[in-house]
Amino acid sequence: MIDSVLPSSLEDLQEILNKEKASAIYFSSNGCGVCEALKPKIQDLIFSEFPNIKFIEIKSEIHPEINGHFGVFSAPTFLVFLEGKEYVRKVRNMSVRELYQEISRNYNLLFY
Repeated sequence: MIDSVLPSSLEDLQEILNKEKASAIYFSSNGCGVCEALKPKIQDLIFSEFPNIKFIEIKSEIHPEINGHFGVFSAPTFLVFLEGKEYVRKVRNMSVRELYQEISRNYNLLFY
């Protein structure tokens, strides 16, 4: 099973983002079919192609303050941070191939 980080507060999440060189946050919502369908595909992409990215999942109903802080108003939303700065933001219908292309450019500069 793929391991995800589930922060308990905005402060915990900010600490992870500051500590990790690369992080990805997947915002999802209960009962969201698109969220459930995309999550395993995005997790597989991150864990197989970008092993240095820490995968973080946020359930929108549990942490509305985190949603507000990051300007997330729709699920699913996927954010990628490199050295604490947001580089990728995708909302709702996203292509895994497109995500790969957008992440790989900056990821390769950072880690290789």
